[in-house]
Amino acid sequence: MHRFLGVLLGSCAAFGFLCSGSAFAMAGRGFAHPSHMQETGFLNRTLQFHGTTYRFQIYLPEEYKRNDRRLWPMILFLHGRGERGSEGMWQTQVGLPAAIRDHPDRWPFIVVMPQCPQEHYWTDPGMLRMAIAALDQESAEFRGDPNRTYLTGLSLGGYGAWELARLYPQRWAAIAIAAGGIFWSYAPQRWKQSSTLPAEYAQALGRTPVWLFHGSDDPVVPIREDELLFQAFKASGGHIRLWIYQGLKHDCWSRAFDEPELPRWLLEHPRETRAEEHALADRVVIPLHPPALQLTSQQLDSLTGQYDDDQGQLAVTIFRLGDQLFQRDIHGNTSELAAESLSTLFYPNGSSTSRVLVERDPEGRITALIYRDDRRHEWWRRR
Repeated sequence: MHRFLGVLLGSCAAFGFLCSGSAFAMAGRGFAHPSHMQETGFLNRTLQFHGTTYRFQIYLPEEYKRNDRRLWPMILFLHGRGERGSEGMWQTQVGLPAAIRDHPDRWPFIVVMPQCPQEHYWTDPGMLRMAIAALDQESAEFRGDPNRTYLTGLSLGGYGAWELARLYPQRWAAIAIAAGGIFWSYAPQRWKQSSTLPAEYAQALGRTPVWLFHGSDDPVVPIREDELLFQAFKASGGHIRLWIYQGLKHDCWSRAFDEPELPRWLLEHPRETRAEEHALADRVVIPLHPPALQLTSQQLDSLTGQYDDDQGQLAVTIFRLGDQLFQRDIHGNTSELAAESLSTLFYPNGSSTSRVLVERDPEGRITALIYRDDRRHEWWRRR
């Protein structure tokens, strides 16, 4: 009986610990620190603004220290329409916050993530002021570097980011916006100003570096919005990059914020160098998949076979049907493979970032395959 009560009490305690840990995990990485330790990661914050309490999140890199005098680069991130609310955490699920969770080493920034209430839009003047107030509050407390303060947003947050860029042009060292624009879907009359409005934003920002990302097939925010802005910045001698992801629809931000170059690009443009920025108009179309290399029958046959994981268990079977190569996993799921090169395969009907690398011995015989995507590596040894 005593043993049963001990197990029951232990289970209850464990359940309570897991529940509180899960709640903390929604807001950040890890569990609550002892009082003598400093919290980093995603943290709950509040802002008192014009008589209203707003809940939001801030991200502190693991290297952040309260007791030094280092100034930290800051990013203000505005979420999309689907993350509006008042609980203060939905905005950490997509875009930049998701990219930080996958690759915290890439993002040595303090990131401020306010949340727009459900009944508002980021372009509402009060919401723009609230976002700036959150940035000001966190910059003051956590030693944000005014010379390296950056602005990002996606979708609805891209609308808001453009307004903050225009209203506070001297505040930002550089700006990155995914699937955004200046012709708000809920204000269609703005399109009547399509011949003049983009130039107003370009004139306000001058040579502030801007990087735009858009899916070529976006049905929500038409790519024409970014094309018009690109042309306006080009005509005014601004500094702008436009990356168009071929075949992607509205959700281009997963690709955009996973670009390893993006955080490096931001840091390469501190505000103090703005006067030295040269005019740039760089428009790039990025294919969803590379062109496939046609393999010979001998090359296809050399890849077929069974491959084990690092525990010696069957991981995948590679087989061919005619001139096509396929991969079947242990659950029977089959995916087509195509060759990017003689040593790299990709999934023409799947993720644009996943690759299968071919490992060979000194005699050229295939000994293993290495699966790699943006988050993990798996080594498959040939049987």
